[in-house]
Amino acid sequence: MSACVPARADSARTKHIHPPHSPPPGGPRRFRLAGADVSAAIAVFLIALPLSLGIALATGAPLQAGLVAAAVGGIVAGRIGGCPLQVSGPAAGLTVVTADLIQRYGWRTTCAITILAGLAQLGLGCLRVARSALAVSPAIVHGMLAGIGVTIAVAQLHIVLGGTPQSSVPDNLVALPAQLANLHPADLAVSVLTLTLLLLWPRVPGRAGALLGKLPAALIAVAGATAVASLTGLLLPKVDLPSWSSHALATLPDGPVLGLLAAVLTTTLVCSVQSLLGAVAVDKLVTARPAPAGHVKRSNLDRELLGQGAANVVSGSLGGLPIAGVAVRSSANVAAGAVSRNSTMLHGVLVVIAALLMVPALELIPLASLAALVMAVGLKMVSLNHIRTVTRHREVLVYAVTTFGVVFLGVLEGVALGIAVAVGVALHRLTRTRITHDQVEGVHYVHVRGQLTFLAVPRLSRILHQVPPGADAAVELDGSFMDHAAYETLQDWQKTHTAQGGAVDITGRRPGTRISEPAEEDGCRCRPWTPWRNHQCERPPKAPPPDAHGQAATDGSTGGTLGAATGPTAPGTRDARDARDTGDTAGAPGAPQHPLGASGAADGPTGHELARGISAFHRNTGPLMRRELARLAREGQQPSQLFLTCADSRVVTSMITSSGPGDLFVVRNVGNFVPLPGEESGDDSVAAAIEYAVDVLKVRSITVCGHSGCGAMQALLDAEHGGARTPLQRWLRHGLPSLERALPDLDARANEPEQEQRQEQKQGQDQEQGPVDGRSRPLLAGRGPVDAAERLCLANVVQQLEHLRAHDSVARALHAGDLELHGMYFHVGEAQSYLLSEDAEGGVFALVPTTDLTA
Repeated sequence: MSACVPARADSARTKHIHPPHSPPPGGPRRFRLAGADVSAAIAVFLIALPLSLGIALATGAPLQAGLVAAAVGGIVAGRIGGCPLQVSGPAAGLTVVTADLIQRYGWRTTCAITILAGLAQLGLGCLRVARSALAVSPAIVHGMLAGIGVTIAVAQLHIVLGGTPQSSVPDNLVALPAQLANLHPADLAVSVLTLTLLLLWPRVPGRAGALLGKLPAALIAVAGATAVASLTGLLLPKVDLPSWSSHALATLPDGPVLGLLAAVLTTTLVCSVQSLLGAVAVDKLVTARPAPAGHVKRSNLDRELLGQGAANVVSGSLGGLPIAGVAVRSSANVAAGAVSRNSTMLHGVLVVIAALLMVPALELIPLASLAALVMAVGLKMVSLNHIRTVTRHREVLVYAVTTFGVVFLGVLEGVALGIAVAVGVALHRLTRTRITHDQVEGVHYVHVRGQLTFLAVPRLSRILHQVPPGADAAVELDGSFMDHAAYETLQDWQKTHTAQGGAVDITGRRPGTRISEPAEEDGCRCRPWTPWRNHQCERPPKAPPPDAHGQAATDGSTGGTLGAATGPTAPGTRDARDARDTGDTAGAPGAPQHPLGASGAADGPTGHELARGISAFHRNTGPLMRRELARLAREGQQPSQLFLTCADSRVVTSMITSSGPGDLFVVRNVGNFVPLPGEESGDDSVAAAIEYAVDVLKVRSITVCGHSGCGAMQALLDAEHGGARTPLQRWLRHGLPSLERALPDLDARANEPEQEQRQEQKQGQDQEQGPVDGRSRPLLAGRGPVDAAERLCLANVVQQLEHLRAHDSVARALHAGDLELHGMYFHVGEAQSYLLSEDAEGGVFALVPTTDLTA
């Protein structure tokens, strides 16, 4: 019997009930529209309405086409697209492309091209190639947008002056003097008023400015110019919206096949790249938005491409402009607090309502006002920030060529020219390798800056053979790539040079850079913060083969491993040659013992961990830090913070604060205690460090940092106070006030004389600052302490901050407003840091949020 046939005749009528012990399934999900989405949709709609009309005017298309594209972009792309908060519609970046298509093929064929471009986007989305569009150099994208912006601004300038734009930028520039001689004062006055309102509206000061700033400047500029033109009775061209019954729709494309294919390719490229880059930008804006009202998923770029394709198909079919993601409207949507795609869709619905019910009001808008608005948008597309960025990355040539290509040749031609220049620049960088040779104190330094490929091998070989035989040499590789030809050249020269009695030390910019025999290559990729026990480059110590004289040879003399770090001696010296790579040669016959006892045979792996760590610093980190450390040596230390933390080996201060040399003045002790000043048998080292940091170094803040799993806090909980005192027990008495604060129910007053003395010393401080609530318990935001030890860690940070205020130097700096005190808690297992906020009683440690440092 087939498995598809029911086993019982009445089984098809069996009702499916919900599983036992579970509630019955609820009814159909009800559509809910968040208030934040409603307000965001209204804000975006007020921006989109004038811009859509202005872009349609700039392209030469029917003005209804802009409204159709805005509505379809909001509803279709908003519903299907993969970026929930990106707003799509007629974009300024498509203005030049669309205007050129209308000029060549007419409006109805342009609609057909839009449909074909949408189908191409659907195909690309199905092939899941959206990520490949991000491979286009940002310099090309920004150059393309800048060129389009220049083209828009030059064309709209003619309408601002009361004339008619030409078909190309050169023609517009040639006709500009005649247009200036025959300008229309009414059009110019309305345009100037629009630009003035657009510029000044966001800058209204005071509380009124904050309230009025919620209205978009574009809407206020166009509405204000329209109102003035209507009240003064100026005679000038205005918006003309024909009846929707006569709205032109798409027709079969008519024109040369190659030209139509190029048009479809250009439209697809510009729409896709602008939309995908916009989706990535929206993700960054959402991430940087403080305290979002709801969770917003990251963009699905392939789905976004499908949504844009579907929107272009629908827009072209309904006689609308090409559609792409729009940066201005998307930024406004995110800034307004939108939490879902409902805001984008509702904005499209509002555009439909306006197109049907607000035609009389829209027909009052002067064309000069819309032209001024679009001209301002075009000028903003030439971003000075983008120019500075590409200049800093040495891609200004690609940017400039793409911009001028788009302006004078066209979008597709300009982008193709920019891609060609970008490829040429990349090849030039790949082949341009600077190799220099210097001699300092008898050591020959060969510095290679750039990528080492076979094209640089002749120059590299010539420079290397300038090093005299038998001399000490150091080769510094400042690049991230080396091909096999360069590798063999370096290896052969190293073998020959060491065979002639010379010494070679090769350092690389990348951590773990090694030039070695293939059999000895171990793939070491250790980083500066890699724990010793996790190093993957450990190898059992072995005795090197004897050289021609019967002596044990080191790596530096056999050429077995280039790039092995030296000890404390200078690279390339005779002493360095004798002590090279202690991890491999220490303990070998004839090899000198390392002063730290790095004998692999006698001490085992733990005996030379420190020496190997120092060697890794010399090889990997030292060359990168040498210039900065030399500057600090000349200028002296100027730290901005005193960082007082525990001596626990898991708390790496520079790692968890992302600080470098010269940033922090660090004091570490067991339990991150700050002993009260003047205590009998007190510790003056911490007080001396505080005084030196505040009075001499002039630090601006002091941070007390505790951490999870602190052994001192556990010892403080387990200790029996009183009786014999070891050094550790005497030190832990500084934590008794923290114990009283965290666990007031415990009997932490075993030594009453010390308690009385401490209270007398704090009496003057309490009179100035008020009594200290010893029973207030600081907390972690979002959860309570997991155990008594964590509660004590948190209380200890708060208590040590109070002890800090008792020091004279700290009290003076706090009174003068020159110093700040901060509390910090580092959770080792979570790798998360919490900062103390004293807004609540006892203090709350709040998690430090992750921010986009590049925004």
